[in-house]
Amino acid sequence: FARNGAIDRWEGVVLFVLLIGYIVFSIVMSRRESKAVQQEYEEAFGVSGQKQGNWLFDLLLIAAGLAGLVLGSRWLVNSATLFAEALGVSELIVGLTIVAAGTSLPEVATSVMASIKGERDIAIGNVVGSNLFNLMAVLGLASAVSPVGITVPPAALRVDLIVMVAVAVACLPVFFTGNRLSRWEGLLFLGYYVAYTAYL
Repeated sequence: FARNGAIDRWEGVVLFVLLIGYIVFSIVMSRRESKAVQQEYEEAFGVSGQKQGNWLFDLLLIAAGLAGLVLGSRWLVNSATLFAEALGVSELIVGLTIVAAGTSLPEVATSVMASIKGERDIAIGNVVGSNLFNLMAVLGLASAVSPVGITVPPAALRVDLIVMVAVAVACLPVFFTGNRLSRWEGLLFLGYYVAYTAYL
């Protein structure tokens, strides 16, 4: 879609429809696995996977946490963007570094806490789901509502999109090696990001 220099409106609609299809597929598959998952949860923790506690209070905590993350991320992005623009950095670089890092901080916090608490499925699901949502919902909707679509800068086509695809492909053998992302592999990907940011 990006090779012609723009994500057109119809391409944005296609991306968003694909996301809806993926969500429906995921829900159907998860409902089929629900009994097995509950049994596994009970064997691992000695308790049933059924809902316990005050679910309304849990929802309020989730809403408050999300609101705090969104507010903090907005402050970070706005302040950092103004600072970077004052230094004469291009909008693409700001988006690829400061804005991307700022909007990803909630995901980093969620994944780190999930890993510390042993809920590693949440950490992986958060990362994969966030990438799918960004590509198909954020980019798809933004392209669909824009009269002329979204222009893709030539620099992004030359380097950044290639790096994004290459890193995604590099994840596959890592994920399939024992179905586990080891500490050194995590440090390797972190090193990739530091090198990419330094290059930018």
